[in-house]
Amino acid sequence: MKSIIIYYSYTGNTRCVAQALASYLKSKNEVEVVELKSLDENSNFFRQAKRAFIRAKAKLDLTHTDLSSYEMVCLGTPVWAFRPTPAMNAYLNECKGLEGKAVALFTTSGGMGDEGCINYMQEMLIKKGAKTFRKFSIPQGKVRDSEFILSKIKDAMPLSPNG
Repeated sequence: MKSIIIYYSYTGNTRCVAQALASYLKSKNEVEVVELKSLDENSNFFRQAKRAFIRAKAKLDLTHTDLSSYEMVCLGTPVWAFRPTPAMNAYLNECKGLEGKAVALFTTSGGMGDEGCINYMQEMLIKKGAKTFRKFSIPQGKVRDSEFILSKIKDAMPLSPNG
């Protein structure tokens, strides 16, 4: 199975989770990992969070927007102001080729807003034809705990013939 992990990371927390997910999936899949890069990112986190809250979209150096050649698509973002980041908002708007796809959604956060953030992402992807969703969230205090992350990944995405 060919998979892709597309994520945005401001502090490196979501990158840690994306790397753990890639290691896990590589045992049975071909995995490509892409980090979204915002071209208009403000260094002030509170301004960034405000942009996320109003669901603003970042200017991205967009690559891999056509996902039709992948069987599994994984998208990850920090939760800012209970929302996906502006970079992920832009990607969700631009991506295509999701008809009938399995999608894994993951977040990192300070502990609040995960469910609403993931639900919003899922709604956006359902409109693009995605069918099956797997979801997990990692609290900020656990992003360096590889055993915890792996347990969350395994719970959401078991690597079995029917999983």
